[in-house]
Amino acid sequence: MEYCIFTEPQQGASYDDQLAFAQTAERLGFDGFFRSDHYLHMGDGDGLPGPTDAWTTLAGLARETSRIRLGTLVSSVTYRVPGLLAIQVAQVDAMSGGRAELGLGTGWFGREHEAYGIPFPAKRFDLLEEQLELVTGLWSTPVGETYSFEGAHYRLTDAPALPKPVQERVPVIVGGGGPRRTPELAARFATEFNIGFRSEEESAEKFAVVRETCARIGRDPDSLKLSVALPTLAAASVSELDQRAANIGRTVDELRGDVNIVGARDEIVAKVERLVALGAQRVYFQLMDLQDVAHVEYLGTEVLPRLPR
Repeated sequence: MEYCIFTEPQQGASYDDQLAFAQTAERLGFDGFFRSDHYLHMGDGDGLPGPTDAWTTLAGLARETSRIRLGTLVSSVTYRVPGLLAIQVAQVDAMSGGRAELGLGTGWFGREHEAYGIPFPAKRFDLLEEQLELVTGLWSTPVGETYSFEGAHYRLTDAPALPKPVQERVPVIVGGGGPRRTPELAARFATEFNIGFRSEEESAEKFAVVRETCARIGRDPDSLKLSVALPTLAAASVSELDQRAANIGRTVDELRGDVNIVGARDEIVAKVERLVALGAQRVYFQLMDLQDVAHVEYLGTEVLPRLPR
């Protein structure tokens, strides 16, 4: 089992806020620090000091951490052309000594594309398929050889396919609840399949579908890591829990249920044990308030040591 901190910096966080989270998570024994890849605040609030670019941030964190894995959950295919994305991720992998992971998805937030002039085509699954093929193809091309590709959306001609990542295979995360193409793309290209913000029953169903898809195309289902990403609200007391909920504009009652991770140590341990029983091999604790480093401290000191490994 692996346990990661997952953040949403577009909601209002500086690079230093993210650095504090990542270094605290590393010190306390978490396996990874992941962030969303968005450029516009969502919901109420002002989002100050403004967005930070995901891969620029991860490059900085690569030099200011030493062990923890770093990645996106997830980057949108609309933001970067795949040839440049492959270079960016390979560079962060080198800067981190082989700790980068790429989460890649279709993107969904149309308003941020309007705000920053980013094209947002109505159909994006074909973009995702081609980008996954291109990025993994560039990384796997032997040194000294070139890589070419011609698809409906991208064309590469004799790319030198450099630089190479440090890792022999950079982990690639594909996720989502799509019934057909998402599990197919995960089975073909990913090292990890992630389902986020779903009930335990729904997560189990999605895990079963992607494993069946792996078997159908001749891939060992056990070679695909399964993970969940869930909003998390943790504290030792009811009053602390209420305050953390208020800080993100919610109530504890709104957040409780069959989806989120909410409560004190024993409640969280029980929730994670159920997720493990469903097949999860990695859990992302999504923390929304990036000024609340004490939230990471509580999870790391009181909860993490008691979670199944």
